[in-house]
Amino acid sequence: MSACFHCGQPVPAGVELSALIDGQARAMCCRGCQAVARTIVDAGLGDYYRYRTATAPTAAEPLPAVLESLAVYDEPEIARQFVTSAGDASEASLILEGIACPACVWVSERYLRRLPGVLSAQVNYGTRRARVSFDGRRLHLSDLLAAIQRLGYTAHPYDPERSQRVAERERHLLLRQLGVAGLFGMQVMMVAIALYMSDTDIDVEFRRLINGLNLLLTAPVVTYSALAFYRPAWRSLMQKMPGMDLSVSLGILLAFFGSAWATLADRGETYFDSVTMFVFLLLLARYLELMARQRATSAGEELSRQQPAIAVRLFDDAGVVRSETIPVVRLVIGDRVLVRPGEVIPADGEVIEGASTVNEALLTGESMPLAKQPGSPVIGGSINIDSPLTIRVARIGDDSVLARILHALDHAQAERPRATQIADRWAAIFVLTVLAASAVVALHGVVTNHPTWFGRVLAMLVVTCPCALSLATPAAVVSAIGALLRRGVLVVHGQALETLARATHFAFDKTGTLTCGEPELVGIDDLTGLGDREILRVAAALESCSEHPLARTIIDANHRAGGGDERAANVVNNPGRGIEGEVQGRHWRVGTAEFVLSGREALANAGLSQRLESRAGTLVLLAEPEKVHAIMRFEDRLRPAAKVLMDELAATGIKTMLLTGDRASVARQLAAEAGIGEWRAELQPQDKLEALRALQVQGAMVAMAGDGINDAPALACAQVSVAMGTGATLARSQADFILLGDRLDVLASMVSHARRTLAVIRQNLIWAVAYNLVALPFAAAGWVSPWAAAVGMSLSSLLVVGNALRLARV
Repeated sequence: MSACFHCGQPVPAGVELSALIDGQARAMCCRGCQAVARTIVDAGLGDYYRYRTATAPTAAEPLPAVLESLAVYDEPEIARQFVTSAGDASEASLILEGIACPACVWVSERYLRRLPGVLSAQVNYGTRRARVSFDGRRLHLSDLLAAIQRLGYTAHPYDPERSQRVAERERHLLLRQLGVAGLFGMQVMMVAIALYMSDTDIDVEFRRLINGLNLLLTAPVVTYSALAFYRPAWRSLMQKMPGMDLSVSLGILLAFFGSAWATLADRGETYFDSVTMFVFLLLLARYLELMARQRATSAGEELSRQQPAIAVRLFDDAGVVRSETIPVVRLVIGDRVLVRPGEVIPADGEVIEGASTVNEALLTGESMPLAKQPGSPVIGGSINIDSPLTIRVARIGDDSVLARILHALDHAQAERPRATQIADRWAAIFVLTVLAASAVVALHGVVTNHPTWFGRVLAMLVVTCPCALSLATPAAVVSAIGALLRRGVLVVHGQALETLARATHFAFDKTGTLTCGEPELVGIDDLTGLGDREILRVAAALESCSEHPLARTIIDANHRAGGGDERAANVVNNPGRGIEGEVQGRHWRVGTAEFVLSGREALANAGLSQRLESRAGTLVLLAEPEKVHAIMRFEDRLRPAAKVLMDELAATGIKTMLLTGDRASVARQLAAEAGIGEWRAELQPQDKLEALRALQVQGAMVAMAGDGINDAPALACAQVSVAMGTGATLARSQADFILLGDRLDVLASMVSHARRTLAVIRQNLIWAVAYNLVALPFAAAGWVSPWAAAVGMSLSSLLVVGNALRLARV
């Protein structure tokens, strides 16, 4: 049996796959190894196989993991997988191994920002991911990786599989360190109990024997298990940025070496039991915190892992359709891809053959599978359920829906709310205060020869927990973001959660937001005998330049009537009002009555007013300069959950408002049907902006939900904004939240979750501040023993993380 040239695994019987390497066909065990090998060769990296010292990992291993030199990451084919560029500015997402606490985040961020060419750097403590923006002319990705490694951390370009392996490696290391601390700590406690249970007149030789044995048993804990604290403490010291681990490390080392001196000198107290206990407790707290953090960020990680590594591409070979398995990164727009039942759709596109149902729950929060047939759009990362589908790729890479969601999610989680920044500054000051206070207590104890000064100093170094202060806000925000993502709400700006929690008013656009956004053309009044087909042809030519839902309805109606895809010339778009331009040399306007009749008094007085007032629904006029040719009537259904949403918002004390460019009669009817307290109609984008500003001047905290281009100014003006995922790109770009699905009722739970998040942040901050203010004086007074200090510190961090984790529940 032959072996796979790529990974060295046996080639299964009957498998005849190969890849051309160095001009020779090399056997491959599976299509995954074949795809990776071809990618390496296509990227011009075939020398890897010539100089490697061992076979590559299996195909499940991402491509960068098989390349040992950091310079390989600068190869264009590989770099574009991890680095996004806009002009001279580039941005990379990295995994940092070795991040142990918020102090590590603080040190690494400041170190990265000091590097020449780095524009900004944010490190997410919850996910261990760093997002670094840098000048591509001065720095390369390999330069960043090398610089981070010089700091003492290990950095890799982010990919889901590597992130999972890093998390597992971190968990296993903590478990081993925890196991060593627990095993030897139990032995120390068992030996030390002989001292606690004996009389004070215990034999001196027996005491020496017990202390000597405890010294040997404690050494592995101090030299191996406590490395989890020494390394970040040393890094922070070298960067002149002292963190929480510095005080912990000092406490451990002082207790151990002080006890060792007392053992050898045969005088004074020993603290071997306290050392092993608080190393064990601190590691246990750190392990539980790690598990809680991974649970809080699991929604984003699940999304990241939804992107498959390979795809089955279809191609024509002399009139015969054949297939090949290739890496997803090699797909291009227009490729045809076969997706079998149970497989993940590799890219955004359109179904061109087959009918099936697709599960988009992880992306949109929509629990029910959606039916797909030729012409239906599909999202990369969703799962095909029933039957094979052939898909034409429409968007790839950073343009895909999944990539945009992950990019926005990463930014939201990496954002540092103002409360976090303040807490971090105070935490750094607090560490220095603790060290200074401990030094004062130690000096006083030495001068006065106080018998318990050493124990007090140890307790002071260990009992305080600035980590809880730094964790208070980010732990809550990350948990809340993950929970909302599972509900189909993408949080674009983490700071917006706090703002939404304080919202007093909620303003809504009508079309596409409160309504389904699929208006139906229910009638055409032909005023001049132009004919319905000609009316639709001209209107569709003008509306082909618009993203408004009414435009799509007109274009679809024109197609059903047998019209083509004609486009108007010299088009001028007036958002919220209408469009004007030239169709076959004639100047036309289509839009609201106010827009079409603007400056045309003769037309306005031609008896149109009575016609317009007698028509129900939304009205769109088509006119030339000298006459109005048609009135098109549209009706749009209210979203099923709109009434429930308004009732729930009213129950929370939030006032609702409808802002629409539609007619007053339509706005009045819809507001009454939905239960909206206040409405304003016939508004242009500037009018919506002024309405929100008027509320803000009165002290209102305004949230705005919309989906169209005409809503973008209002969304930008509102203190917090929500865009529909199916809305215009400009509207989504101005939003703080994006609804990935069509469920409007999640807005109420979003407000509720934001308020819970703010409450949890307050609880965490109050606890962290109160605990530290009480714990330090108690330890200095000698009321807290070293082992009790370790318990208090561990429980403080766990309480903050555990409280924040309640927000992760959907």
